[in-house]
Amino acid sequence: MPDQLSSPVGLPPGDDSRRTFMKQAGGLLGFTLTAPLAGRAERLTAYSTVLEGPSPVSLRINGQARALHLEPRTTLLDALREYLDLTGTKKGCDHGQCGACTVHVDGRRINSCLTLAVMSQGKDITTIEGLAKGDALHPMQEAFLKHDGFQCGYCTPGQIMSGVACVREDHATTDDQAREWMSGNLCRCGAYPNILAAVREVAGRLTKG
Repeated sequence: MPDQLSSPVGLPPGDDSRRTFMKQAGGLLGFTLTAPLAGRAERLTAYSTVLEGPSPVSLRINGQARALHLEPRTTLLDALREYLDLTGTKKGCDHGQCGACTVHVDGRRINSCLTLAVMSQGKDITTIEGLAKGDALHPMQEAFLKHDGFQCGYCTPGQIMSGVACVREDHATTDDQAREWMSGNLCRCGAYPNILAAVREVAGRLTKG
């Protein structure tokens, strides 16, 4: 009877027994799980490539190939302004909210502050400097001058680049539609009526032409 009382059935084992049990269970669990996970991690590591430090980057901008050495984290906006002196593209909010940095990549408008330069390799990049043909301004540039579509002028390059794309996309057939599709470009001066007039005039020319 005393022996039965000292070792009751159903109670947890003593500390030594419990520690031994946990060690054994942990060892078995580790043996079961570690091998597949380690193998998967090794396979993922083998397929991953880590870029560190400046690397060669080739960009085609306004019809010209430009070779650069850039950190992988360099945005297209910084590559244009800081490394190629193409300062027509403006840095506004740097968060993709104001549209001042709008450029065209393969004919589509993008926010260059949200695009890494390395992502644009092999693509045709057009900035505000590439719109005019020599002394001949692009029709959108002429329309902005005609309608006085700028005040301080800081947002103007982005507005013009977005306006060109908006017309090309056939998104400027009405005033409301043009306002909606130009809404990603902000003007602190509030020159929106003049900007809209410029975009609509160019859209109208293409419709008539």
